[in-house]
Amino acid sequence: MERPGVLRWSGYAVGVRLPVRYNDWVLHDATSKHWRARYVLQRSLGIVPLCAVWLLLPGSIWLRLSLVLMAALVAYFYSCAYMEESIEHRLGRQGFPPHTGRRIRAEAAEAANAEATARYVARYRTPSEG
Repeated sequence: MERPGVLRWSGYAVGVRLPVRYNDWVLHDATSKHWRARYVLQRSLGIVPLCAVWLLLPGSIWLRLSLVLMAALVAYFYSCAYMEESIEHRLGRQGFPPHTGRRIRAEAAEAANAEATARYVARYRTPSEG
């Protein structure tokens, strides 16, 4: 799996489509165990610079800090509210069929649940309970 460099990743984080050779990495990014944290980190690349600029505006510090806090809260709220749709859109833009990310994450969750259920049964069920 080929990973994009810093410049390509920065572009990807703000919505630029990566070349086809990065498709495996994009799929991993959208379906890995920590896909939500990765998504929030990518959204931060667009939110943090804006907040830094707002801190430089003239006015009292409490007003600037209030502006930054409110703007960041709203930006992260909407980013996270539409997280799954955004990831699916990104995968579609890379050429994957609709709902690919949801399907892969559901399969991984199902496998993890089956494994946990098997461990539970092995530990807490006696052979007589069948």
